[in-house]
Amino acid sequence: MTTDEEYMLLALKEARLAAKEDEVPIGAVIVSSTGEILATAHNSGEHGIHAMAHAEVQAMSLAAIQTEQKRLWDCTLYVTIEPCAMCAAAISLMRIKRVVFGAENKKGGAVINGVRYFENHTCNHKPQITSGVLSDHCGDLLSAFFQSKRQ
Repeated sequence: MTTDEEYMLLALKEARLAAKEDEVPIGAVIVSSTGEILATAHNSGEHGIHAMAHAEVQAMSLAAIQTEQKRLWDCTLYVTIEPCAMCAAAISLMRIKRVVFGAENKKGGAVINGVRYFENHTCNHKPQITSGVLSDHCGDLLSAFFQSKRQ
C-alpha cells in the first residue's frame, strides 16, 4: 500500500462519519511535508453551520489554525472526491502544494472535469494533482449514499 492510499483511507474514514451524520460522504485530510496529519474533516454542509462546510474547506481551516499559518505551502490535501469550483479556489488561495483525490466528480468537479479551475489563466496557484487513488472505494461510498436517498 502506498502512502497516498494510507492517507486516503483516513479520508474515507471521515467520509463514513459524514454518512453516519446524514451528510454527503466526503472526507479530507491535510498532511504536512513531513507526513504529519494536521487535520481531518468531513462534509457538514447539510446539517452544520452553513452550506460551504465542505470537507476540503474545513480541513484547510483546521490545518491553518493548527500550524498558525495563513497558507499551507508544503501540505498535501487528500480528499475522497474531485473538488468542486469553490474548493478548488480555496485550495489555490491556501497554496496547497499537492491535491490527491479519489473518485472523479463528472457533475460537480472542477479539477479534471467541469471548469478545470487550475487550468484557467487567472489561477494564481496550481497544485500538483494526483487522481484516482482508491477511486472505486470513494465512488462506491458516494453512490451508495445517494442510492439510499432515492429509495
